[in-house]
Amino acid sequence: MHDLPKTLTSLLETLQALKPVMDAEQAQLCAGQVNGVALQRITEQKSSLLTTLSYLDSCRKQHEAPLRLRAPYRNVPALAALWQRIMACTDALNQHNQHNGMLLEQQVARNLQAMSVLRANHGQTLYGPNGQSHSRGVSMRKISI
Repeated sequence: MHDLPKTLTSLLETLQALKPVMDAEQAQLCAGQVNGVALQRITEQKSSLLTTLSYLDSCRKQHEAPLRLRAPYRNVPALAALWQRIMACTDALNQHNQHNGMLLEQQVARNLQAMSVLRANHGQTLYGPNGQSHSRGVSMRKISI
C-alpha cells in the first residue's frame, strides 16, 4: 500500500513543477518578440514533465490493481485528500494550457500574416538578378562618370 501514496505524491509534485514551466511559456508567448530558443527549451521541459506524468499515472494504475482501489479513493481518506489536490492542480494546469494554446495560435496567425506580406513583396525588387538597379515606373536619372 505504501507505493500508491508515494506515486500519488510524485504525481502531485510533478504537476506542481509544471506550473512554472507553463508560466514561462506564457511569458514567452506574450512577449513582443518571441525568443525561439527559449521557447524550444521550455517546450522540451514541458514535454519531459508530461512524459513523467504519463509514466507516474501508469504506475498509479498498477499499484491500484492489487489493492482493488480506484481514484478518487473515497474509502481511504488520506489518498482521497491527495487525489483531490491532484485533480485541483490538473484542472488549473488544463486552463493554463488552454490559454497558452490560444496565445500560440495568435502567434502563429501573426507569423503567417507576416509571411504573406513578405511573399507578396518578394517579386518587387529594387535590384535585378545582375545586381543593377532597375526602375518600375519610377523616374530615375542615370548618372555616368
